[in-house]
Formats: sequence, structure tokens, C-alpha cells
Amino acid sequence: MSDILFLAHRTPYPPDRGDKVRSHHILRHLSRLGRVHLAAFANDARDIGHEGALAAWCADATIVPRTKSNARAAIEALGSGRPVSLTAFDAPTMRATIKALLAARRYDAIYVYSGQMAQYLPADARFVMDFVDVDSAKFAAYAGAARLPMRWMLAREARLLAREERAIADRAIASLFVSPAEAALFGTDEGVQAIENGIDAAFFDPATVVPVDVAGPLIVFTGQMDYRPNIDAVCWFARAVLPQVRARHPTARFAIVGRKPTSAVQALAGEAVIVTGEVADVRGWIAAAAVVVAPLLLARGVQNKVLEAMAMARPVVASLPAAEGIDHAGTLRIGSDADGFAREVGALIADPAAAAALGQAARARVVTRYGWDARLAPLGRLLGLGSA
Repeated sequence: MSDILFLAHRTPYPPDRGDKVRSHHILRHLSRLGRVHLAAFANDARDIGHEGALAAWCADATIVPRTKSNARAAIEALGSGRPVSLTAFDAPTMRATIKALLAARRYDAIYVYSGQMAQYLPADARFVMDFVDVDSAKFAAYAGAARLPMRWMLAREARLLAREERAIADRAIASLFVSPAEAALFGTDEGVQAIENGIDAAFFDPATVVPVDVAGPLIVFTGQMDYRPNIDAVCWFARAVLPQVRARHPTARFAIVGRKPTSAVQALAGEAVIVTGEVADVRGWIAAAAVVVAPLLLARGVQNKVLEAMAMARPVVASLPAAEGIDHAGTLRIGSDADGFAREVGALIADPAAAAALGQAARARVVTRYGWDARLAPLGRLLGLGSA
């Protein structure tokens, strides 16, 4: 049986945020191709203590707490000429862990999830690199909207990270991205390709979920609420779009569903805005939505939040960036600006039959197009291990 080394910048369990959803399903897929030996960082306490669950897919798993502060990472990056993104994940304990794993056996395949982890492999290692998104492009976009001195720091990060991404891709057997658009943004070099995100349509099945009981009509956004694109999205929607919707539908409310809401997000809470914080099961909130929105001003790749809402047969209104990586023709509506967003959301609230039809079309698209097994099927060939 093949031995597979899997390196991840976050523990791929539980699958409770976008990047961990993808890594979790990749882990499960790899476990059908061979014995998986996992080394991953725990970014907070909730990532620790899952050895029992991970044993279902891993021959062994080493989880290393990541304790370096962002301030220390920035200082180290400025002193070394490296990107902050890499110094933040540069830890002697992880280095020793991976060195020991490489010394213990010969691996038939190495899968690296997120560019921060490639720094731990020797120069002659053969590996598949899953970048997921072009992170350097994200920082370049941040820089364009920032003020000095943060603009300088973000532009530096974009420049240095782009150089590192290119160097990693030159070493890798294949460089994977979450959508054709992200792959094209990185380049057309041999080995650059898209492995799209999928969705567990059986788990996100509206027939199995009881909606939360909240007065509405309810407009729902889901996501990790200390993540900057999500923060910017809900603040913009609450201030620029929601008042227009409520002018036509005075009882409409906006529910921001996700853990770790920052002070900026919490400040939005009031009669018209619900900020839930962490919830036990996000599906109940999605099921209760008259409309699910994804008003991301900056988005990379495929948005799991959109696929989840589509799987739950809810009508979705998304920004162009949030919809870009998804096969969405006829299955969701696009809001190109505040007026357009308000118009689309308001129209769906006003016409429940049209909203239901859009949601059913969305679920049908997800079921036929976005099953995880189908999306991840090429991995066996890329790793030289056949197919699952």
C-alpha cells in the first residue's frame, strides 16, 4: 500500500471553515489511495485533540500548535527579506517533525496544502502543490485599497509572495488551484491546473434540516467573521444595501452567521441586523433564509458558502467576485453594485415562487456538478497512485 505525506497549514478537521473544508475532503480522498501521514498546524485550541477522528483517515497525525504572533512574524519577515505569510508558519517544531517523517520512510507521494508548507521540504522533494488561491494577488488587491504605511507592507507581501509562489511551482510536479480562473491568473505553465471545490450534497440537504425560527424575511450571510473579506462584505451590505431592501420590505433582517465576529461586525447588530457568533449548525440558518447573499468585494477561487447555500436549495445573490469560480448560469443572481444587489434581493423576497425555483435549480446544479469524488478524481493520477 502506498504511503502519502500530507502537509497542511491548518488541521483538516473539523471542516468548519472554507480552507479546512477543502483540506478535509482531500484528506479523505487520499486515504483511499494509501496510508496518509499528516503533519499540520493547530491555529487555535479547537484544532487540537482530534486524533481520534483523524485516525479514520490517517495512519498517523502530528498536530503542531502555531504560537507565533503576527507582530513577531512581521519583524522576522522584515529582517529576513521573506514574506510575512511564510515566516508566520516557520516553526522549529514543525521543521523537526517533517524532518523526522521524511527520515522514517520513503513516500510514494507528497501533497502540500497551502504555500506556507512547501518551505519544509528539501530541494529534491517531488510533490503536488495545492496553492488553492493565488495569495499574492489577494495581497496586491489589499494594497491597492490601503493607505500608507500598510499599503507599502501589503505591496511588499504581494511582491515577495509572488516570487515564492513561482519558485515553489518550479519545484512541484503540479500546481493546483481552486478554479480555472485562479489557475489562469497564475499562468499557463505546464502542471498548472484547477481542482475545484466540491460540496457534500447529502449533508447540505434541505430535506434533512430544521430551519431556525427567526422572524423575517431573513437575508443570510455565512462565514468566518474575523476574515477581512467577510468583514468588508457584511459591513458594505449592512450599510449600502440593506436600507434599500428594507425600504421595500420593512421587516427584512440581515443575519451574519459565523464565529469570531470582530468589533466592527458586532457593531452592526441591531433591529435589522443579527450577529449570531458561532452556531452549532449553520444549515439551520441557511434553511431559514429567504435569500442567501455573498456580497464579497474581494474573493478568490470557489466560495464554499455559495456552494453550501446552493446545495440547500436557497436562492443566492452574489457579487461578481464571489460567483466567478462557480458554474452558476441560471442558478444564482448577480449584484454588480449596491443598487443592483438591493434590486435582486428585493425581487426574490417579493416573489417566493421565483426564489424557490432558483433554489431548486441551484441544488440540481450542485448535485450533478460539484460532488467531491468527481472533483478530486484527478488527484490519484497527479500523484502517480492511480485512481480512488
